[in-house]
Amino acid sequence: MKTSKIISPFNLTVLFIFLITVIYVLFYIISPPKSKYSKEETQISGIVYDCQNKENKTVLKIKGKENILINYYNNFKCKLGIKIKAQGEIKKPKHNTNFYLFDYQNYLKSNKINYTFTASNINVINEKISLPYKIKNYLNNHIQNYKSKAYLKALVLGDAEDINENIQTSYQTNGITHLLAISGAQVTLFVSVLLFIFNKAFSKNVSYTLTVLLLLFYLFITSFSPSILRATIFFIILTINKQFELKIGTLSLLIVTLCFLLIINPYYIYSLGFLLSFIVSIYLLLFKNIINKYQNYFSKTLIISLIAFFSSAPIIINSFFQLNLLSPFINMYFVPLVTFIVYPLALIAFIFKPLDDALLNIVSIMENASLKISDIDFLNLTLCHINILFFVLYYVIITLILYKWLKGKNYISLLFVILLFHHNINYLNNASSLTMIDVGQGDSFLIKLKHSKGGVLIDTGGIPEYKKTYDIAANTLVPYLKAEGIDHLDYLITTHGDIDHMGESINLIKKFKVNNVIFNNGEYNNLELKLINHLKKHNIPYYKGIEKISVKNTSLVFLNNKIYENENDNSNIVYMNIENIRLLFMGDASIEVEKNLLKKYNLKNIDILKVGHHGSKTSSSTSFINQINPKYSLISVGENNSYGHPHKEVIKNLNKSKIYRTDIYGGVKITFKEKLQIKTCKK
Repeated sequence: MKTSKIISPFNLTVLFIFLITVIYVLFYIISPPKSKYSKEETQISGIVYDCQNKENKTVLKIKGKENILINYYNNFKCKLGIKIKAQGEIKKPKHNTNFYLFDYQNYLKSNKINYTFTASNINVINEKISLPYKIKNYLNNHIQNYKSKAYLKALVLGDAEDINENIQTSYQTNGITHLLAISGAQVTLFVSVLLFIFNKAFSKNVSYTLTVLLLLFYLFITSFSPSILRATIFFIILTINKQFELKIGTLSLLIVTLCFLLIINPYYIYSLGFLLSFIVSIYLLLFKNIINKYQNYFSKTLIISLIAFFSSAPIIINSFFQLNLLSPFINMYFVPLVTFIVYPLALIAFIFKPLDDALLNIVSIMENASLKISDIDFLNLTLCHINILFFVLYYVIITLILYKWLKGKNYISLLFVILLFHHNINYLNNASSLTMIDVGQGDSFLIKLKHSKGGVLIDTGGIPEYKKTYDIAANTLVPYLKAEGIDHLDYLITTHGDIDHMGESINLIKKFKVNNVIFNNGEYNNLELKLINHLKKHNIPYYKGIEKISVKNTSLVFLNNKIYENENDNSNIVYMNIENIRLLFMGDASIEVEKNLLKKYNLKNIDILKVGHHGSKTSSSTSFINQINPKYSLISVGENNSYGHPHKEVIKNLNKSKIYRTDIYGGVKITFKEKLQIKTCKK
């Protein structure tokens, strides 16, 4: 009779430590410690530990009372390790103001930063630099002389900021972004080389001690990157385990490492690199026996890629809202290339500069391959955001299927079927919705119709070039469309040719599939002509003077057919009826246009009004609002905007309706069910 396996005392201890860590993290996030800075600070000082010079500003991170990020909209030649004093305004970083998207506040918290500081002036108060920072400055300056400096910074110093944005996007599309971060594989290779060298000259204990010291210094050089931190702490714990012959399992040691790092900084749970680093490592250890079944190098590499792909899939889905089914096979090519060729060559080229050209040539081949592969669209799936219940369910299914594989039953193809089902889940969606997307001082409204993977976007928002510090299309529109499971736009409607309404149109079309574009009446301005040239190059149909279109049995009626003398009054005014809910989008039309609409149409009891011209007093007259009598009024407006929008008279005119503003509520999503469901991004 077989005796049942009893869990070891150490494993029970590890489980206890893990549960305590989870409770600690939850309490810490719910009730975080008070920051050492206050909202009244106008002057801060500290030692610079990171500095990035960008096109229009300098971004510094300093160690003052605590870590703080400084934005200085001027050139500032800084050295790491100097002490500075800055005058300006302190701010609490914002949470995301659109559903599902990147949360800047949580990202900074994962770097132990609670506040940002906009500096009007910066002075150096102490130029004395400690030895570690002198070495780090030397390394940074040394890399600047290389043609391949972008990759040397990424692979040696752990900073991928300088790699071309389009290249980074292609890496993301192909599921190989992790290659830009120094991972456990690179650290293992680095450690192996160090031990090989030290073992020839020193005893085993001295070799391990020197290696640990160099790893800790390397952590400092790479600004304590989460993936390197994980690998370093894990190596130290693993070394202790070997030295003292504790015979503790590798998985248990990894969980102890996880707990240790979360106790140091609970906000690491908001770090994508941290999460992926641990989840992939845990699954590879859990199912190492599947990998060990295969002796052939290519078979083994494929199995590792498949386990890594599926174990990271839910996190990738909720971060990027897309997944490339070719990713496991792409990784089979890129992972060995980076691990055994590009990374070692980067380390050697860092010391021997004549190898700079060789490194540049190899990374150029890698970049071109990534760009070409990323153009293969049919296996790059758009996957809508999943809630916590489905997130957990994903991991339950993934774990069960991998467990069955461990037992000799291969159902791995079922995971691909589940992903394809997820990709097409919008066809089962039985409720249409409207989202007022927060694009700052501008308009953008998404209409998502039931049983469809397409959508209608009214306006894109936009920022004048001289003010532009943020790509709305890349960072807001495209991610949000994908998060909603939308993989194309049936129509892009530009209400008129002002930059705050259509300024992101070209950027959007470059990054997302748009089937048709509709312009307003009147003459085309320069911005519209520029868009038309782009549409012609890409064979995208465009129209003006449209009276009515139909999308998925839903009609969009264009009410403004008269031509006026100004662009605002020529705005497309769109009327819709979705599930007996009446919607009216007023563009930037003025009171004069409103009068003409009331004469021409019987507009009464509008359920949802997109308020004209961001709530300017030139629109939304008392007579117009009283006539249409909206239940809900949507105002898309920038926070603390210089125009004074929305005007207090307009707010007074709308006092019988429920008003939702992006400057107060962020993004607003209205789902059309028997009873309207309204969610706001800012609670």
